[in-house]
Amino acid sequence: MKKFLSNYKSTIILLVAIIVGAIVGVAFKEKATILSPLGDLFLNLLLVIIVPLIFLNITTAISKMKQPKRLGKIIASIIGVFVVTSIIAVLIGFASTYFVKLVNTEDGEQIKASLEEVVDDETAEEMTIADRTVNLVTVNDFSKLLSKDNIIALLVFSVIVGIAINMSGEKGESFRRVLESANDVMGNIVKIIMYYAPIGLGCYMASFIGTFGSSIAVGYLKTFLIYLIVSVAFYFIMYSVYAFIAGGKKGVKAFWKNVIPATVTAMGTCSSAACIPVNIEATKKMGVPADIAETTIPLGTSFHKDGSIIGSVFKIMFLVGLFGTSLATTGEVMGVLGVALLANLLITAVPIGGGTISEMLIITMMGYPAAALPILTIIATIIDMPATVLNVVGDDVSSMMVTRIVDGKDWNK
Repeated sequence: MKKFLSNYKSTIILLVAIIVGAIVGVAFKEKATILSPLGDLFLNLLLVIIVPLIFLNITTAISKMKQPKRLGKIIASIIGVFVVTSIIAVLIGFASTYFVKLVNTEDGEQIKASLEEVVDDETAEEMTIADRTVNLVTVNDFSKLLSKDNIIALLVFSVIVGIAINMSGEKGESFRRVLESANDVMGNIVKIIMYYAPIGLGCYMASFIGTFGSSIAVGYLKTFLIYLIVSVAFYFIMYSVYAFIAGGKKGVKAFWKNVIPATVTAMGTCSSAACIPVNIEATKKMGVPADIAETTIPLGTSFHKDGSIIGSVFKIMFLVGLFGTSLATTGEVMGVLGVALLANLLITAVPIGGGTISEMLIITMMGYPAAALPILTIIATIIDMPATVLNVVGDDVSSMMVTRIVDGKDWNK
C-alpha cells in the first residue's frame, strides 16, 4: 500500500485538487471566479515554458539519435507494426467518441471567446492551402519562433537544428552538451511548476465550472468512464486479436499467461519506462527472441503508445464538444485522426514534458486557444492509469507480431 501511495502520490494529489475545485465551482458558482487569478498563474507558467521546452527536448533528442545496431528487417517490422496498430487505436478512439458527446454545454462560443486572444487575421480566408502550409511550418523572422502561436514551425526548426548537430560531428558536441545541460535545467523548472499544479488546476477548475456550469464537471466524469470502458475492451479484445494474429491459439495462451506482471507494474508505477525490465522478461516468456524483445520494448516505450493515442482522440473530441466544432465532412474527420496520430507519434519520444507538448500541438493544429491547455491537462490526469496499461501491454503484443513477421508463422512452435 505504501508503495502504491508513493508511486501515485502526485496523481492522487492532482485528482483530489481537481475534485475539490469542481465541488467549489458547483457550490459557489460565479463566486468561485475569485480563484481565477490563481488558475491563470498556473496557465501562464505553463505557456512560458512551452517554447524552450519544445526546442531543447526535440533538438537534444534528434542530436543523440544514432544508427540502431539491429537487423534491418527487425527495425522495419517494428516500424510497420507500430504504425498499423497506432492507426487502429486512433480509429477505435474516434469510433467510441464520435456518437457520444463527451461534454454538453450551450456556452461553447462564450467559452471560446473567454479563452482565446484577439488576433488580427483579416487575410486568413484569402490564403491558399499552400500558403497556409508554408505559414504553419515556417516563419519569416527568428523572433517569431519564440511565440507559442508558431509551435509547428518551432518543431520543424528544432528537428533541423538537431540534424545539423549530428552532421557537425565532434565540432557539434560542445553545442549539444550545452543544450543537454539547458534541457536538464528545464526539467527541474517543469518540476518546480508542477509543485504548484494542484493549487493551479484546482482553482482553474473551480473558476471554470463556476463560470460555465456543472456540465463541464459532468463532461470530465463522462470522459473518464467512457475511456475506462474503451480501455478495458481494447485490453481484452484487441490484444487477444493481435496475439492470435501473431501466434494463433498458442500465442493467445502464451500472451495472457505472461502479461499480468506487466499490467500490474503499469498500474502500480504509472510509468512506461519503469515497466521496461518486466516487459522484456514477459515477452521472452511468451517466446519472443531476445534480440526482438530487447529492441521492440525500448523503442515501443518511446514511440508506441496505444493508450496515449486513444487519449489524444478523447482530448480532441472533448474540445470539439466544448467549442461546438463541426465534424460534418470527411476532411474534418481525417483532420482529427491525423492530429491525434501526429500529437503522439512525433512527440512520444520526448523525455521531459512530452504530454504538455503533445497537448499544445493538438490545440495549435485544431485552431483552439492556448488557454485551453489546462483542460487537456485535467483529462490527461484522470485517464493516466488505464492509458499507461495500454501503452505498456501494447508493446508486449507488438513484439509478438514483429516476431511473426521476422521469424515466420511457426516462430512459437
